[in-house]
Amino acid sequence: MKKMILLGALVFSAAASYAQESRQDVSISGLALLPPTVDASGIQLRPSYTGGALVSYRYLLTPRSALEANYSWAQNTNYFKCCGETYFNPIKTRQQEFTAGYVYGLSFKNYNPFVEAGIGGVFYTPIQEGTYTLDAASNTRIAAMFGGGVAYEISPSFDIRIQYHGLVDKAPQFTTKFATDRYQLISMPAVGIAYHF
Repeated sequence: MKKMILLGALVFSAAASYAQESRQDVSISGLALLPPTVDASGIQLRPSYTGGALVSYRYLLTPRSALEANYSWAQNTNYFKCCGETYFNPIKTRQQEFTAGYVYGLSFKNYNPFVEAGIGGVFYTPIQEGTYTLDAASNTRIAAMFGGGVAYEISPSFDIRIQYHGLVDKAPQFTTKFATDRYQLISMPAVGIAYHF
């Protein structure tokens, strides 16, 4: 009976210490959306730069590795020129990202550098106001996600996170007339705060 009580106390103690560890975090960051210029097949794509938001959820598997889910949102204007036109066609666009990946991190006192990689989707939706191409349609693209950064712990529950978040996907086209068939690297540097629980 004493062995059973001792075993129960050990299991309870281990479970309590496991529950006290911060194994999850959620972060919200402001980002800069920096899409590239794309030239191909006589078509030019000149996207505008803008700001947006990045929300992430991490679940720690070990002290150094985690799984992460990301959602980002931004609105910009994609300017297309093709077929010998002398003007750019503006398509106001809502860009949304849903990605999941693996995060590997280290710990140096209050500094926690990390790298990440994963996969997901990017959704480009034309917004009627500010778009003069009547037949513009939404685009869904498969994307590779990667990045890295550093988290600075300001308390056991909070840290400030500075990171580079990148996406590689096929450039949006909205109509067959604007199809570049080229891949692009979208850079999204971000700064935000994370809460650990």
